[in-house]
Amino acid sequence: MSQLFDYDKQREAESAAKVRALEALLIEKGVIGSDSVDTVLAHFETVAGPFNGAKIVARAWIDADFKTRLLTDTPSAIAELNLAQGMDGAEGEHMLAVANSSEVHNLIICTLCSCYPWPILGLPPYWYKDPVFRARGVREPRAVLKEFGVPISPETRVDVWDSSAQIRWFVVPERPANSEHLSEAQLAALVTPESMMGVALVEMPAA
Repeated sequence: MSQLFDYDKQREAESAAKVRALEALLIEKGVIGSDSVDTVLAHFETVAGPFNGAKIVARAWIDADFKTRLLTDTPSAIAELNLAQGMDGAEGEHMLAVANSSEVHNLIICTLCSCYPWPILGLPPYWYKDPVFRARGVREPRAVLKEFGVPISPETRVDVWDSSAQIRWFVVPERPANSEHLSEAQLAALVTPESMMGVALVEMPAA
C-alpha cells in the first residue's frame, strides 16, 4: 500500500483493538454471546466473502459467454454459479460488474461509504472507508492507483464507479499472462478483493 495510506494501518490496528474491547465488554454484560460473534465471523469465512467474487471472476476468465452474461445481466450470471446462499440480503442485491482491459481500467469507490458488496468482496478494509481515499478516488484516480502500485498508461481510460444502494459495483480484473495452464480453481486462488475493487492487478505467483 502507498505511503499515503500507511497511516491507515495504525488506525486500523487501533480500531481493531477497540472492537475487541467492546466485544469483550458486551459479552461480559450479557448483551451478546460469544457464539453470536462466532456465527457472524463463520458466515463471512464460509458463506459470504471474497471467495465468491473470485469464483465469479475465474469463471469469466475461462468462459467468454459467461463473461458476456456477467457484464450484461450480473445477477442472473451470478445465480448460475449457485452462490445464492451467500448472496442474500441487501448487500448482495443490485450487483453490476465491469471488466478491465488494455483499453480501460475500472476503480470502485463508495462516496456514501455504506454500499459495499460484502457477499462478493468480504469485509471492507479500513482505508476503503477513509474520506481521503473516497475523495481522491473521484478527483484523481490515476494518482491514487499509482500510489497503490497500479500505474495506468495515458492510453488507458480510467472509469470510476460509485457504489450505492441502487447499484453495487465490482471489477472483473484482467487475467494474468501465462496462466493458460491453470485450472479454474487455481485461477480463483489468484483473485484478491483489492483486484475486484480495481486497486490491484492479478499476478501470477513467483516461481
